[in-house]
Amino acid sequence: MSKSTFPFAAAIAVGLLWAAAAIGAQQFGTAAEAKAMLERAVAALKADKTAALVQFNDKSNKRYHEHDLYVFCFNISDGHTVAHPNPALINTDIRAFNFKGDAIGERLFDAAKSPNPKTVDYLFPKPGTTEPVAKESFVALVGELGCGVGYYK
Repeated sequence: MSKSTFPFAAAIAVGLLWAAAAIGAQQFGTAAEAKAMLERAVAALKADKTAALVQFNDKSNKRYHEHDLYVFCFNISDGHTVAHPNPALINTDIRAFNFKGDAIGERLFDAAKSPNPKTVDYLFPKPGTTEPVAKESFVALVGELGCGVGYYK
């Protein structure tokens, strides 16, 4: 490489690294995005519960599935999950969800019983990893449903 092209190549390399870092940073949702998604979900449930649940379970719907963020909902009466991106978890009892001895599901269920929105902090691996990291879920009671959106801190 000639001396005259080195600064240009170095500038391109630095630019690509910055772009890669920005893309990586956008891979995971923020607290503000999670809270806004839950607010959209609450409004959708109040407008039309049946249509909202269909939208929450549709992984192609970017209003309720963005980055690693998604809406999950469960019945307050029996804990059965009615909205989750993993179809295998639909109709399972959220209270049974446990990660390494932490009864996360029970804590999400209890938080949803409050008339005021709550947060639940826990450790959980990011998608594609096994190492648990800090995560927080915003949880709200909407009629007879508890719903939430979690993000990695």
